[in-house]
Amino acid sequence: MSPTGDQQQVKQRQTSFKVTLVAVVAQVGCLTLLILLVAVFGGLWLDKTFNTRPMFMLGLTITSALVSLVVIFWVVRAATSRLESVSSSKTNHSEEEAKSGKD
Repeated sequence: MSPTGDQQQVKQRQTSFKVTLVAVVAQVGCLTLLILLVAVFGGLWLDKTFNTRPMFMLGLTITSALVSLVVIFWVVRAATSRLESVSSSKTNHSEEEAKSGKD
């Protein structure tokens, strides 16, 4: 008993969604870690250079949290727009096939 074409399409969409979700989570995690590390080490270097021990590190760390939120929003928004465009193109293609089959 093999799955029908519609079931295969649904399964393929679900798999595509899951892969995209994992990719988005990985991107967000890596970018957040990178931004935080740059802020901390940059802040430590600036504090050492200007002899202002916790000021730059704290300021850049707080700023990195805000930058991370913006980056997270941007990555998720880009991924969802790609998912929507792929989903709509597959739907349009399926509808065209259905119309040509009915004629």
